[in-house]
Amino acid sequence: MLAEYWPILLFITVATGLGLVLLAVGTLLGPKTPTLKKRSAYECGFEAFEDARMKFDVRYYLIAILFIIFDLEIAFLFPWAVVFKQIGIVALIEMGLFLALLVVGFVYVWKKGALEWE
Repeated sequence: MLAEYWPILLFITVATGLGLVLLAVGTLLGPKTPTLKKRSAYECGFEAFEDARMKFDVRYYLIAILFIIFDLEIAFLFPWAVVFKQIGIVALIEMGLFLALLVVGFVYVWKKGALEWE
């Protein structure tokens, strides 16, 4: 039974070894010319002006999470659409309920003002 896992163990060993070898080669052969300009912080073409630990607005994360939630329903629609003829009217009703629930959630978030960026 253990013989079935040898290919996986071999793959993990080779991948780890190759990763370590590539890191070592890059460290040994890579350029080593640290200058003050190369060590300085770089932010989109201009000098750093604030602390790196500054707080982000919570709305940024909220918009990102809402995008993920309301965009991932497409992942549930594709398999459903592929087998629609085989699953029949019950699946159509279930998918309608699923999409209705997503619309209710979207309207709730919209009415709460979570999508407003002021």
